[in-house]
Amino acid sequence: MEPAIEPLDRVFLQLGPITIYWYGVIIGTGVLIGLWLATRESVRRGLPKETFVDLVLFAVPIAIVCARAYYVLFEWDYYSKHLAEIPKIWQGGLAIHGGLIGVVATGAVFAQVRGLPFWKLADIAAPSIILGQAIGRWGNFMNQEAHGGPVSREFLENLYLPDWIINQMYINGQYWHPTFLYESLWNLVGFCLLLWLRRVNLRRGELFLSYVIWYSLGRFWIEGMRTDSLMLAEHLRMAQVMSITLIIIALVLWMVRRAKGWARERYMD
Repeated sequence: MEPAIEPLDRVFLQLGPITIYWYGVIIGTGVLIGLWLATRESVRRGLPKETFVDLVLFAVPIAIVCARAYYVLFEWDYYSKHLAEIPKIWQGGLAIHGGLIGVVATGAVFAQVRGLPFWKLADIAAPSIILGQAIGRWGNFMNQEAHGGPVSREFLENLYLPDWIINQMYINGQYWHPTFLYESLWNLVGFCLLLWLRRVNLRRGELFLSYVIWYSLGRFWIEGMRTDSLMLAEHLRMAQVMSITLIIIALVLWMVRRAKGWARERYMD
């Protein structure tokens, strides 16, 4: 029988009636690091320094609303009976695909209003987005969510994980696959890949499309292990359907933009 294992405290800081959770702190950290990277690169690519600061002021709140709305929509059976819990995003329940829809839509409108090339903005933002996702998954770790199926402690030890990760994967008397970690590492590798692809000097838009393809491939694989998937049907996971759809869209856009001559400019132009 396993000894009692206390989970890590979800609360980062308590200031009287105000509670700051690790979930929010970690996601916020990912946003700030991503913003810093995008701002540095945008200056290198000849854009005004404030471009991504201004974009983030709109994109982040819209992305959070869209990510929550997407999650609530597919869990409506529960939230229709617990309406007061819909705003409680600190408990988890932000769907990244909903957030990405919000970010892309905001970026498209922002580019139109500012008279900037959307694909140039998207390419610059791509490494920041995937790095932010890699960091943000650790918010799921603190909430003990987004995990996979049951495993043994020996299995986790054979992955050479530190005890503080293994112990946090002990939930309701059972150890679970740390799928948050798998996705975080996949995204970190993707971040390094995108930095390398910058030097390849792909045509404009193809760095962002590379991000979409890389992330979607990993998400499709990892989603199959998870126990908390949003379901489109009894045996159809919404994230896997979205991943396949996004890969197809990205590949079609890649080919059509080249065939039509819509991607003559290169990343470093």
